[in-house]
Amino acid sequence: MSEDLDFESLVARFYGPLYQFAFGLTRTEADAGDLTQQTFYIWATKGHQLRDGSKVKTWLFTTLHREFLNMRRKVVRFPHYELEEMDHELPMIAPEMVNALDASRAVELLGQVAEPYQAALTLFYMEDCSYKDIAEILGVPLGTVQSRISRGLAQLQQLVQHAGPDGKASHG
Repeated sequence: MSEDLDFESLVARFYGPLYQFAFGLTRTEADAGDLTQQTFYIWATKGHQLRDGSKVKTWLFTTLHREFLNMRRKVVRFPHYELEEMDHELPMIAPEMVNALDASRAVELLGQVAEPYQAALTLFYMEDCSYKDIAEILGVPLGTVQSRISRGLAQLQQLVQHAGPDGKASHG
C-alpha cells in the first residue's frame, strides 16, 4: 500500500470531511462521530481491497453513506426523477440571500431540507464532490443526483426566504 493510503494519513486527511457529511446526515454529534469511526474501522479491515488509490475518497464516503443507511435499520426508497422532468423547478437563489447566511446557519437550514435531498446537497456543496462521485456514493443514477440537488436547492431557497439569517421567521 502506498504511503498516502496509510491509515494515519487517511484519518488526518478525511476525518473532518467525513464527519461533516455524517453530521449533515444524522444531525447529531454522537451519531456523526460513530459513523465516521465505523467508516475508518471498515477501512482498516477492508481498505486493502481497494486497488485504485485515487478512489479512496469515493470509497470512504460511499462506505459512510451505506453505514448511515444500515444504522437507520430501515430501507428508504427515494423517487428517481430525470433532470429533464425537473427543468421547470430549477431554483434561482439571489447572491444577497447567500451572503446573508453564515456557515452554521446554512448547515442548520440544510438539516431542514427533506431527507432524500440532504445527502446530495451536502456532498455537492460542502464536500465539493462531482455529480458522478455523488451518484456512486449514494448508489443512484446521475439524473437522480441532479434532480435531488435541484429539488433540495428549491427547498433550501424557501427556507432561506422564510427565515432571516438569525433563524427567526420573517414577517411581511
